[in-house]
Amino acid sequence: MECEFPTINANSEEIQTILQKYKNIAIVGASPNPQKDSHKVTKYMIEAGYNVFPIYPKEDEILGQKVYRSLLEIPHKVDIVVVFRKPQAVLAVAEAAIKRGDVDVLWTQLGIVNNEAAKLAEENGIKVVQNHCIKIEHARYFG
Repeated sequence: MECEFPTINANSEEIQTILQKYKNIAIVGASPNPQKDSHKVTKYMIEAGYNVFPIYPKEDEILGQKVYRSLLEIPHKVDIVVVFRKPQAVLAVAEAAIKRGDVDVLWTQLGIVNNEAAKLAEENGIKVVQNHCIKIEHARYFG
């Protein structure tokens, strides 16, 4: 998949509302490595008071949070799914979010755009934020 420009995306006002309204975040691709952006974002969002559910294939715990192997394993309500994966992986994440039936927002981090996944999510009532860092956006409005 080539780099895409996001054709479906929340505006600044919608992003601010999302960050105020929703508190349960699944982070797909959360890393145990403190040098990785996904680790830094996970840590920041926990410290900002969000309930964070890391999704990672190997660890049992990251930053004191139980780690899940997939979005479908999380036994709690998930408001926002943040994706730290390659753009081609986002479609499967969107499909899992739809299958859960309780996800409100599909959020892809900086540099990650998949308009096919965004369209599918939006068609199924899920708000979409693409190519934005949730940590940067939170700090912009509430930091």
